[in-house]
Amino acid sequence: MDDLADLKNDLLATIDRLPSMTHGKWIQRALETILRLSETEIDRLDWKILSASIGDMERAFQVFHPYRHVRKVAVFGSARTNDTAPEYQLAYDFAQAITQQGFMTITGAGGGIMAAANAGAGAENSFGLNIQLPYEQGANKYIAGDPKSIPFKYFFTRKLFFLRESDAIALFPGGFGTQDEALETLTLCQTGRYGPVPMVLIDRRGGTYWRDWDSYLRKNLAATGLIGVEDLSLYTITDDIQVAVETIRTFYQVYHSSRYVGEQFVMRLKMAISDRDLELLNREFGGLVSSGRIVQTTALADELEDSISHLPRLAFKFDRRDFGRLYQMIGKINQMGGDPCPNTHPESK
Repeated sequence: MDDLADLKNDLLATIDRLPSMTHGKWIQRALETILRLSETEIDRLDWKILSASIGDMERAFQVFHPYRHVRKVAVFGSARTNDTAPEYQLAYDFAQAITQQGFMTITGAGGGIMAAANAGAGAENSFGLNIQLPYEQGANKYIAGDPKSIPFKYFFTRKLFFLRESDAIALFPGGFGTQDEALETLTLCQTGRYGPVPMVLIDRRGGTYWRDWDSYLRKNLAATGLIGVEDLSLYTITDDIQVAVETIRTFYQVYHSSRYVGEQFVMRLKMAISDRDLELLNREFGGLVSSGRIVQTTALADELEDSISHLPRLAFKFDRRDFGRLYQMIGKINQMGGDPCPNTHPESK
């Protein structure tokens, strides 16, 4: 009864403070949702799922929050890869190289490729998103016990944070889990529910794992119209660590981030582009615009309180369909070069 009384007092105090809380509107909506559910005929298991998933998210929000302005790379690959395999050393070298560029790494905290990436990055630059499985999955020794090792009950909440927190995806050869992560990431990129971010598929020197996978997509999906040819621009395949690192680094060379503001798709850039380059973008990528043109602008009214409101913008009414072409446009923008705005770390968000 004491616990219930304490909960009642806490809820009443929270409700009283809602008008003055920074995110009071969203806290109110969350409480209203739970209240509505409490008045419906859902099962005990439904409440267990809701409670456990909120617990998963609570832990992850708290762990990631202090690092929210640091760019991170999610590393996927087989838990079964032996530490003597070329792919293991490749993942180690990649994680070490990408952290030298200022990125942190996120893995599934298991063995194989995940352990290699945590070892290469070092615990100080690593997150481990662990999940309880009947076999294969215990936190590897490089991240076990670290405050940035987060236990998850559900795959869906774990996947949410892999993608929510990552600014790039690196995939090494793996089994069903790796294939699931590759295809789900591509689905979300293709539909605009995630990204834009760089996605690199890394294989051993001369390896065919991702090349064969790519051939399947080209033959059975792109050639038959099940995906657009431009969708193949959503990822890069390489067997060279430096190419993988440069693909990720240069994605944020001029491009910084993007968001929707009303009907406008707004790209934040680290530097303004010339009028000539702007005209080139309109000629080459005008098909992405549902009406009007691509324009260069300062922060829009709804962005003035952003910490990056000083960055120049490109804004246009995006058709929200051709995300493969959007990735090609970002690549073109990054080739426009120049010196990024001062006082902005190239890997800070």
